[in-house]
Amino acid sequence: MSLEADYIVDRRRMRRKLTFWRIFAVVIAIAAIAGIASVLNGNGRFGDAGSGQIARITISGLIRGDRDRVEALDTLSKSQVRAVIVHVDSPGGTTAGSEQLHDALRRVAEKKPMVVVVDGMAASGAYIAAMASDHIIAMDTSLVGSIGVLFQYPNFGDLLKTIGVKVEEVKSSPLKAAPNGFEPTSPEATAALDAIVKDSYAWFRGIVQDRRRLEGEALDRVADGRVFTGRQAMDLKLVDEIGDERAAVNWLAKAKGIDPDTKVRDYRLRSRLDELSFLHLGAAALLDSMGLHAFARQIGEAGTLDTIDRLNLDGLLALWHPSANN
Repeated sequence: MSLEADYIVDRRRMRRKLTFWRIFAVVIAIAAIAGIASVLNGNGRFGDAGSGQIARITISGLIRGDRDRVEALDTLSKSQVRAVIVHVDSPGGTTAGSEQLHDALRRVAEKKPMVVVVDGMAASGAYIAAMASDHIIAMDTSLVGSIGVLFQYPNFGDLLKTIGVKVEEVKSSPLKAAPNGFEPTSPEATAALDAIVKDSYAWFRGIVQDRRRLEGEALDRVADGRVFTGRQAMDLKLVDEIGDERAAVNWLAKAKGIDPDTKVRDYRLRSRLDELSFLHLGAAALLDSMGLHAFARQIGEAGTLDTIDRLNLDGLLALWHPSANN
């Protein structure tokens, strides 16, 4: 009996040691992957901007409020870079997030020569961000504009009736939590939402009027929610030039006296580990293959939840999406 107990204790001790070395191996593997990615990428560290260089930053995907991005831009404005080129490729996002990004970019533009290059799209909230620069460059076929604001919500009333579900509520006033998606929107709630949308739209138009110096019919023509190609946007004065990053460097040389041979270096607005989202999946797969299924599941779920959270846009949207007809 004593021999059997000793055997069980030894087995447990060996299992703990094996688990430790498995976790250690996973940590080393993840660090190695991050190191290799760093070498292959060759960009500066998060928040690092080289003295005497031109910083290249990229705004892409859906735009939401992001304090890390604001702090990175504030750090950039205090750095020794000669100028900033902002590459934009985004359909927009929340109006609050777009306003926050615009304001942060304006603070950079007040201290550094800045030019925006529209790679694929600068629509709605992304165009709000682009207007932080005094000079906007777009490709011939870039999509620019979508000047407007959207409040969109689903209504499941008919579906709930079909399956026999009724949602009841007690609230302090008729407009509290309206619309709720479970019943037809009342005229009062619709009017309240309409007032919010119109007020935000007036704010958006005001930025276009101020930053692009458009008035009257010229402003009305571009502010009806449509997107325009880069060539159309050039004629409508939504952009200043047709071209790419080479055109941006040339403009900085002619308008701001920047040496055209100055090196352009990527400046990331978030840490490298945030960019390497594949590490979640790689680490989860590696843990799973080593028998650490619980750890693998937790890491995998963390990556999935982060992705879902990024897509969960709340509030007023300054967003272009063709399937939504906005």
